[in-house]
Amino acid sequence: MRNALAEVRGPSLLHTWQESVDSLRLLGRRSLLALLGIAVGAGAIVALLNIGRSATSHALRTFRDMGTDIVVVAFPPKPGDGALPMTIDPDVIRKAVPSFRYVAPVSVNGLEVRHAGKAGNLSVVGATSALAAVIGLRPESGRFLSDFDRKATFAVVGADVWQNLGTRPLVTGDKIEIGDYLFEIIGVVQRVLPNPMIPVDVNQSILVPIEGLRRVQPTAALSAIVGKVVGQDLASVGEPLHRCLTELFPGRDVNVQIPEQLLNGLRQQAATFSYLLAGLGAIALLVGGVGVMNVMLMNVSERRREIGVRMALGARPIDIFTLFLLESVNVSAAGAMLGSALGVGAAYAFARMSGWAFAFAPFALPLGVGSSLAIGIFSGIYPAISAARLPPVEALRDA
Repeated sequence: MRNALAEVRGPSLLHTWQESVDSLRLLGRRSLLALLGIAVGAGAIVALLNIGRSATSHALRTFRDMGTDIVVVAFPPKPGDGALPMTIDPDVIRKAVPSFRYVAPVSVNGLEVRHAGKAGNLSVVGATSALAAVIGLRPESGRFLSDFDRKATFAVVGADVWQNLGTRPLVTGDKIEIGDYLFEIIGVVQRVLPNPMIPVDVNQSILVPIEGLRRVQPTAALSAIVGKVVGQDLASVGEPLHRCLTELFPGRDVNVQIPEQLLNGLRQQAATFSYLLAGLGAIALLVGGVGVMNVMLMNVSERRREIGVRMALGARPIDIFTLFLLESVNVSAAGAMLGSALGVGAAYAFARMSGWAFAFAPFALPLGVGSSLAIGIFSGIYPAISAARLPPVEALRDA
């Protein structure tokens, strides 16, 4: 009774799977090429997503290292605005926001600078001693600006200023000419990572006392305020700070920027970047799927006699369909596992070569394997249907 029932039901799924594996072995290089096509597509998805995750983690980590306790206030100009003062009393801001430990007004100006017969248009920044504490500047030689310098013709230069002037590296004691005044270099700061929030690239700038800037730029005005918050959530600082500065400068636009805003923007960009990379990998996977379909169609064409014999011996169309569909799925599954392993390895190697810490994207493997299997099923349906619909008599006659 059981044997009769098995004949009605047809071969078991396990038996059909074993036959599909044996058939792929007979195909040899052809099945290997189809497998490699799927492996390339799956590997591309896994590798690109992991590389994107590592790049995003590196960017976020770098930005956090720059300081997540920094607040920057900018004053976007609009028609009809009057000139801002060059500086601001830090105590006024500290009274409104007591958690502001350091307040550093800056005035950024592009001026011609001359040294040793060479001239260049450089960024000359009026600053106070608080800027060093906010950004974390450290002198390579000499010292930074102090509160006692005020209108003195002293200058602190960034590590790369000398390259823009086309001269030898600047050292403490050198004289540079800004406008009609000679400024003595009292310090050279160490190279720092540029912070996208802060409107000053210290590496490329010359820092002078903000009050002394009036000697060479009488119309200089406040460009931004950079502050460091201690012991308070940055999100709660924005509103009282904005209210304070709006009262100080009525009619002016005040833009308070906190790191969380930029971090959220970086995360959104990273998500968009991940979608783009996944799309590129999907295109490679579709190409691999076309290869699987071509191999399976050729497989059906070459095995017409086998299909006819199976049907003549009692195989049902669903059995033929399952056999060829499983062959396609087996190729895709093997290619997905191989490609996923290679993709993780490639992403790890790329991160190490780029100097990043490797960050594994947990969704990359399920996405790579799942999409590969889906492509395998999709690519195998048409060849399997063609094989299942083949009339046995015609298959035996054409063989």
